[in-house]
Amino acid sequence: MTSSKDFWQAAALVKDLKRRPARVEFGGEPVVLFKSASGISALADRCPHRLMELSKGKVVRGEIECPYHGWRFDGGGRCTAIPGHMGDVPGYRIPGLKTFVKDGVVFLSKGDPAGEPYLHPMEGRKTVVRLVRSSTNSTLIDAAENILDATHTHFTHKGLLRGLSSKRHRVRVDITGGPGWVEAVYTGEDRQHGLISRLLEAGRVRTVGRYRFPGVAELEYWGENGLALATTFHLRQAADGLVEGIGCLIGPNEGLLDRVKSWMFQPMFRIALEQDRRVLKSSLENAARFPDARPLIGPLDYLRRDIEAIEKGELPGAAQSPRTAYIEL
Repeated sequence: MTSSKDFWQAAALVKDLKRRPARVEFGGEPVVLFKSASGISALADRCPHRLMELSKGKVVRGEIECPYHGWRFDGGGRCTAIPGHMGDVPGYRIPGLKTFVKDGVVFLSKGDPAGEPYLHPMEGRKTVVRLVRSSTNSTLIDAAENILDATHTHFTHKGLLRGLSSKRHRVRVDITGGPGWVEAVYTGEDRQHGLISRLLEAGRVRTVGRYRFPGVAELEYWGENGLALATTFHLRQAADGLVEGIGCLIGPNEGLLDRVKSWMFQPMFRIALEQDRRVLKSSLENAARFPDARPLIGPLDYLRRDIEAIEKGELPGAAQSPRTAYIEL
């Protein structure tokens, strides 16, 4: 899986691409995104003339103009103008990436993926979707596991997600997986004892934490009437020690109450993101002070080894050996 380039990854939000180009790190290289005549285009962020960043230039009639000498390139990377040059424009080109825009999210690929990119588990339903950008100093695996880890919520997010009550529930955890995915299904906790749950949730039947290749970590909250709320994070390792992501907050859109709930959830969600960002950054920085130390995989880190296997292109252990555990939450 990871040896192939034929997959989509979320890289930006359409709303952030206004009149000026934007630079993102993708697959270890800087890429410039801009609104071209054919839609949103992605090119290597370098003018072939003097290797200047095109993202520091501007968009002129659907083409990107280098700020150094004014060379212009169309959405496919073809040089269309060299100011001062008389005669035909040489056939200079900049390598590009495939793009796909879905519900306000810009996906990129270095290969040739089949079909549309996956966005969130409530696609096709009438939903309210809020989109957020995030970045944190961490690794992709640590960031993904943090999102899917239930035990840190009592401490890192005390009062917000859990911790308003000292009572804990005996919860069953069923871990299963397949090619490119693994999930843990939690049953036995009627709701999380935090502010978000008290304001936004009715009774809960189960919670699902899932990881999908490449870099998609999502949480689903199921009530008696079906999937009631979901959060999907599209993560990518933008640079060494830096993870960037696009988060989708998704809920049903059956009336005014659902829309009000979505507006309430978004600011609280941003608070939780900042709490996670701080703890991940601190962990990364402190780990650098102990280069010979290796973090433990504890008995409650249900998905860690499976996520690592998926990122190596291997079949997760849960695909061949589903397992059940119990935890107090």
